[in-house]
Amino acid sequence: MSEIRNNILNESYQLVKTDCGLQIACYNMPGYNAVHAVFATNFGSVDRSFIMNGEKYDIPAGVAHFLEHKMFENEDGDAFDKYAKTGANANAFTSFDKTCYIFTATDRVDESLDILLNFVTTPYFTPQTVEKEQGIIGQEIKMYDDSANWRMLFGVLEGLFVNHTVRDDIAGTVESIVQITDKMLYDCAKAFYSPSQMLLSVAGNITLDTVLAACDRAGFKYETLEVERLYTEEPDEINYTEKSINMPVSVPLIAVGFKEKMSNPVTIREELCGEIIMDVLTGATSKLFNKLYDRNIVNGTFEGEVFCGTDYYATIISGETAYPDVLLKEIEMAIDELKKEGINEEDFFTSKNSMYGSMIVDFENVEEVATSIANSHFKGRTVYTALETLSAITLEDVNSQLQTMFRPDKRTVFTVMPMEGKDD
Repeated sequence: MSEIRNNILNESYQLVKTDCGLQIACYNMPGYNAVHAVFATNFGSVDRSFIMNGEKYDIPAGVAHFLEHKMFENEDGDAFDKYAKTGANANAFTSFDKTCYIFTATDRVDESLDILLNFVTTPYFTPQTVEKEQGIIGQEIKMYDDSANWRMLFGVLEGLFVNHTVRDDIAGTVESIVQITDKMLYDCAKAFYSPSQMLLSVAGNITLDTVLAACDRAGFKYETLEVERLYTEEPDEINYTEKSINMPVSVPLIAVGFKEKMSNPVTIREELCGEIIMDVLTGATSKLFNKLYDRNIVNGTFEGEVFCGTDYYATIISGETAYPDVLLKEIEMAIDELKKEGINEEDFFTSKNSMYGSMIVDFENVEEVATSIANSHFKGRTVYTALETLSAITLEDVNSQLQTMFRPDKRTVFTVMPMEGKDD
């Protein structure tokens, strides 16, 4: 067991690696009524090829998300029905780089932990249940296909990335999920849902002893596995510079994305410097946003973000606008001006202090704490790493990174235009 401490907050949490390889993080928060638990595996939509015990596996888009759906159903019933009896609020989500099963409870926490640890480690699939789920998820995919913002996001990612699987929808496509079989799900569960691949993160009114006792009751069955993820090499080039589709929207949407060249793996310093840069460039107090808003070129949907993972990094500026060409030109000019003049000291400290304050506030929320531990853990960080790194970032750090970003030849523009009688 190790204690992870932060002297700024004067707080700590405990990290334990059990005999079966499962890692447990417990952040005791005295005085809080709720407990939030996250049972997470480092298996997300980008993981499409791996070697397990010497055998290579290639899987279609959408398997991680499909597996998340199916894990709730076991031979002895549905996990949600069991949670209903304990009063816990349960859910799950799949992202690009992980899958998390979660619950929040104020009472009968032991029972909810038992449910969580049991169903996530007891896969049960049949050809019939897989076929049924293909229909359900197929409808979900079609629903997202009708979302202009969702299409815009993956449109710009498809433009920026040539080979990287981050360009593919997390849920996959209707065509890709019909390739999923019960054997494929069992293989992926064996590889990525074994205790040694997982983290149990809990925060709130709970002790480590309580969590360890639940793990003992679970009696995990496990075997020693060698799992290696395989990734397709991604070139520095982009896939396309611009693309437009037509959808039933009343106002056009535009996303301007830049493929950024950062370290592999991406460092927390690069991530945070990028967030400061994007806040200064496009945030609610930025010169660009206020200029565009006053001229009725953008509305409150206008935003800029850093989109990054272990081996990918992009910056994306998006929003609704009746004047996409004008907005694109204004973004270009704002970037050129910022790179020429650099970020000034006042804007830097305003953005940095705002981010720092938000991080501090997050440590008062049990859900944020447990989730942040999981997010940090799979990147080889502690939950305090971002806070500690941000405090040490200087204006020179940010301006130095700024000069490497927003390369014009690594830019994709994706627009969603009104139908005007056309079909996509």
